[in-house]
Amino acid sequence: MQAPTTPSPRTVVYYNSACPVCDAGVCAMREKTPDASVEWIDVHTRPEVLEPLGLQLEDVRERLHLVDTSGATHIGADAIAGVLALAPRWRWLARPLQWPGLRTLGAWLYNLFAHQLYRWNRSRGHW
Repeated sequence: MQAPTTPSPRTVVYYNSACPVCDAGVCAMREKTPDASVEWIDVHTRPEVLEPLGLQLEDVRERLHLVDTSGATHIGADAIAGVLALAPRWRWLARPLQWPGLRTLGAWLYNLFAHQLYRWNRSRGHW
């Protein structure tokens, strides 16, 4: 008799589909990423999943969050790099995003853009 197999851990991405820009970006990433490797959780429709993780809804509305297979949480530009690393066609782009200078610049640019986008979404009532 064969022992039951446990499913391998998956990367989990938390995103906000109420933001039209975020939703379009996630849709594009989903098309390039193998289904078995990532679980995509829309916090707009399932905000209750955040509480046990200690994540705040507004934080995830503002910036993409990723929990990797080891349980480490990556936020913003690091989360984008984590998703890109899982997509065969985009894996090459993930590595430079982790280089010290580019990582800092990428995080700064992402945070600036994410904050402005978050403010725009709030002003437009995209919740």
